[in-house]
Amino acid sequence: MIVERAYAHVTEGEASGGRWPWSMPCVRQLLEEGLTFSAPVTFLVGENGSGKSTLVEALAEGFGLDSWGGSAGYKYASAREPSELGARVRFEATAAGRRMLRGSRTRRRGFFLRAETALDALGREQTTGRLSGAVDEMSHGEGFLMAFRERFEGPGLYVMDEPEAALSFSSCLQLVGLLHHLGRSGAQIICATHSPVLTALPGAEIIEVGDHGMRPAEWRDLELVYHWRRYLNDPWAYLRHIVEAE
Repeated sequence: MIVERAYAHVTEGEASGGRWPWSMPCVRQLLEEGLTFSAPVTFLVGENGSGKSTLVEALAEGFGLDSWGGSAGYKYASAREPSELGARVRFEATAAGRRMLRGSRTRRRGFFLRAETALDALGREQTTGRLSGAVDEMSHGEGFLMAFRERFEGPGLYVMDEPEAALSFSSCLQLVGLLHHLGRSGAQIICATHSPVLTALPGAEIIEVGDHGMRPAEWRDLELVYHWRRYLNDPWAYLRHIVEAE
């Protein structure tokens, strides 16, 4: 593993008035308690708007990963400034993590892949010769898998925001295999996702994000697993409320 705990501090004046992102329950909990990581692979799950994407972006920024997506270090990064939260994130790290954090940003190893900006980030990686294929000559999902195979390797911090957005079921299974291998090799992965396929990875830590803040959860108890299982068993139990309403 690379980091054991993430935390952030702001003044009372900055956090007052219900201003975003300090008003989000998960961010308030990060400020008050921090976020502890107990496994090489951590999944953040929750509804849209729960704050999981805000968290993973801030964690990536705090580690020095390109906030627009891409590798560690500024040489190949976009010009985007870190978010208010990302600029304040700090880590309690393992020995390997401390070596990266105490050195120059180019010594940090990792990658941030966010679904919305992945093609732009991968295009920049391609121009530096860090990818073997041309992103604009393959499908969105193929580009994601190429990045996973070629840029997710070795000890480092790998942060992902909804990587399943471009992946088929079989491609999600390939990603599960890669995450398992990465976690065993000394790397650390933090992933925001809606996927019951990814979150089923054995040994992974799952943190449920919502109005309650953040809390550990078991895969079988996740609301997303319950609803997917029920929907696949009987789609009409859900669709009748939508179709009949129209």
